[in-house]
Amino acid sequence: MQSLKPERAHWRPWWLMKCFVIVLLLSLWWCTVKYSCRNRGVTFSCKTQMLYDTPNIMRPLRIDVLTMTPWFAPIVWNGTYNSDILNAQFHQKDVHVGLTVFAIRKYAVFVQTFIETAEKFFMVGQKVTYYIFTDRINDIPAFTLSDGRKLIVLEVPSYTRWQDVSMRRMEMIRDQSRQRFIREVDYLVCVDVDMRFSDEVGVEILSGIFGTLHPGFYSASREQFTYERRPQSTAYIPTDEGDFYYAGGFFGGTVEEVYRLTNFCHNAMMVDKEKQIEAIWHDESYLNKYFLYEKPTKILSPEYLWDNNFQTPGFLKRKRFVAVPKNHNAIRYRRELMGVSVASGKFHR
Repeated sequence: MQSLKPERAHWRPWWLMKCFVIVLLLSLWWCTVKYSCRNRGVTFSCKTQMLYDTPNIMRPLRIDVLTMTPWFAPIVWNGTYNSDILNAQFHQKDVHVGLTVFAIRKYAVFVQTFIETAEKFFMVGQKVTYYIFTDRINDIPAFTLSDGRKLIVLEVPSYTRWQDVSMRRMEMIRDQSRQRFIREVDYLVCVDVDMRFSDEVGVEILSGIFGTLHPGFYSASREQFTYERRPQSTAYIPTDEGDFYYAGGFFGGTVEEVYRLTNFCHNAMMVDKEKQIEAIWHDESYLNKYFLYEKPTKILSPEYLWDNNFQTPGFLKRKRFVAVPKNHNAIRYRRELMGVSVASGKFHR
């Protein structure tokens, strides 16, 4: 029988040569694609090595507070996350965050402190656009912002009552979400302007849709929550329902989810307005109704919304976003109380 060994010996070098040529062609193709993408502004990045302690499932990060809801939404507390890991993940996604505030009438005086403290503590190192809704464009000062950050002033109508300002912001956020936010940012964070940042607030808060525990009700029972209790209102929540009481001064999520939330709240308000009903805590009441049936995907602890008039509990390790002391009557109704400054708590009721 004729041996096949000479043929194999003759065939092997050609096979190796073909493999070499294929690899060479693939390499040349990859270099061409990479060069072309770079010319079009597309970048390729390697994941840098990051060193951190191995998570230990037998050693929870916090045992003094609730860190997970029954529907598996995390509750964000100091010590429950790694900022370096989260920042790396969001940088890879090239995330852009929008921060909205309403500076209507005399509330424009709070803008400077708000922006200056946000530059120090809010989403440091991330792309941020500040959206200032105001009826006093000329009262908004100019700011020198960090790289990747900008400020846009949106002129809106003034309202006689502060309650109308509070409720109409849901309509304005909804409309701008559809008209411009969806094209300009990935996430929206909606907060009150009469506040100051005093510690880090970063990407750990971002999620599909998030709410914040109210600093006055984090340990209260659902019967004590100041929900709207009148069945005639679309914000009505029965006494045997409810998970948490959420503050109206800090919520957010993706633009699409914030649109859904604000659209619900505004439409519910309009239904109640036809009935001549005004929910007990205005837009906050409708926000709580929405979150009862559309559960938030993440919840922020009272670290993210605090009033220093409250006694500080032992579990509160950081105060990240704090109310600015003010005279509510002078700010809301333009009348001074005979020159006396009353530092009433923002969240006292």
